[in-house]
Amino acid sequence: MVAVGVIGLVAPLVASLPAEAAETTLGAAAAQSGRYFGTAINASKLGESAYTTIANREFNMVTAENEMKIDATEPNRGQFTFTNADRVYNWAVQNGKQVRGHTLAWHSQQPGWMQSLSGSTLRQAMIDHINGVMAHYKGKIYAWDVVNEAYADSGGGRRDSNLQRTGNDWIEVAFRTARTADPAAKLCYNDYNIDNWTWEKTQGVYNMVRDFKSRGVPIDCVGLQAHFNSGSPYNSNFRTTISSFAALGVDVQITELDIQGASATTYANVVNDCLAVARCTGITTWGVRDSDSWRSGDTPLLFDGNGNKKPAYTSVLNALNGGTNPNPDTTPPSTPGTPAASGVTSSGASLTWTASTDSGGSGLAGYNVYREQGATDTLLGQSSTNSTTLTGLTAATQYQVYVRARDGANNLSTASSTVTFTTTSGGGPGGSCAAAPTTQTQWQTGYVIEPVRVTAGTSAISGWTVTFTLPAGHTITGSWNTQLTVSGQTVTARNAAHNGNLGAGGATAFGFQVSRPGGDTSVPSGYTCA
Repeated sequence: MVAVGVIGLVAPLVASLPAEAAETTLGAAAAQSGRYFGTAINASKLGESAYTTIANREFNMVTAENEMKIDATEPNRGQFTFTNADRVYNWAVQNGKQVRGHTLAWHSQQPGWMQSLSGSTLRQAMIDHINGVMAHYKGKIYAWDVVNEAYADSGGGRRDSNLQRTGNDWIEVAFRTARTADPAAKLCYNDYNIDNWTWEKTQGVYNMVRDFKSRGVPIDCVGLQAHFNSGSPYNSNFRTTISSFAALGVDVQITELDIQGASATTYANVVNDCLAVARCTGITTWGVRDSDSWRSGDTPLLFDGNGNKKPAYTSVLNALNGGTNPNPDTTPPSTPGTPAASGVTSSGASLTWTASTDSGGSGLAGYNVYREQGATDTLLGQSSTNSTTLTGLTAATQYQVYVRARDGANNLSTASSTVTFTTTSGGGPGGSCAAAPTTQTQWQTGYVIEPVRVTAGTSAISGWTVTFTLPAGHTITGSWNTQLTVSGQTVTARNAAHNGNLGAGGATAFGFQVSRPGGDTSVPSGYTCA
């Protein structure tokens, strides 16, 4: 068994910079480790010298606070205006700063004309808006918040919005549109209350990003807004959240940071959490001075209303100049239990194992699942919990599989013992297929199954039909990427027009949402594919 790392997921920062290299401004200090430290700029305040003096001196990244949002850039359908957005952009680049774009698709701050649309008309308006704004700034924006705040505050599912009602694929369509419109810009999903790793909303967004990466949907980064207050406080598992998203192969950016009361300790913790994860590429505070904040009564920023540096400023600067966490976690998690295999098909298998524990301080981030192959062990997948469903396996093949736990500092545990299983033969006239469901999220009265991974066997297929049993009392309330019918408790899901043709070993996925009686924790079972 060979210890195998995962290249490019999370890496420790280089050693601390020498004291003589310490910088005196936030942007310069962050740049020492290849990161940025930015702020939100309001165009109406660019005439205030006290405001621009601080902003120009301290920050090397700018986000337009409101000027690039939908209502500001397309007040009438098809009529774009960039006067205030350009004021922010031009001020930034004239002062040597990069710009983050915020935001292209959002349920809020839509102009009246967009609020009145629905269905395919609204979907096309969203696409046209993305193309129009990105064309104006093509090649000029570092990263775009393509979609903003699309997940509900509880339950881990999507927010009910006019955009969501155009179809569950609207977020994917937005990202694909944005990539075509400006291939050079990083494309981010941005949301609040996805900072705490244990929250259902965080897990919902994590599962979406994981699904996007597995299917090649163009997403480059996740924005953690980090509006910390008494109702949504900073949690020590914030680093686990950052590292877990980073492990999916995306950058993480802290995009709208403000902290009620501006605790110097909490600000330093946030910065050190970012510094501990190589793919955490930058931090933006949501405003310059307390008086500029959208929540000024909470005095949440690094400068007071008079522009004076607060204790939190010093703690942030010191952390950035340190270049790394002063108390790094070097203790790996405990060894996970031996995995047990079930539901073995020609192309997949489900695994469960006894969970690991972590005592090093950074928290348990997840698990890596490997195939034992002597000197060339292969990473088969990753999971945030002590179970996973492997897909894309080769038919009629023996697999020896083991698991290693991963913490928030990317320390890996020793390997578990291996489990051995052999995939079924698959194949047959016209090809065969297998279906492997994943429960994305659950709440008291419902759940989302996504993705249901459909994988062809050793021969190509030109269509597929998945059947499964719905528990009594459960009702399907929505589905996507499938044509779905229900007869009693039997559900039949057929391919949509765009995802029926699969080459040998090829895969696609669909999903659905279900309501159920309170207290009932059962989920569908008996998935078959033909």
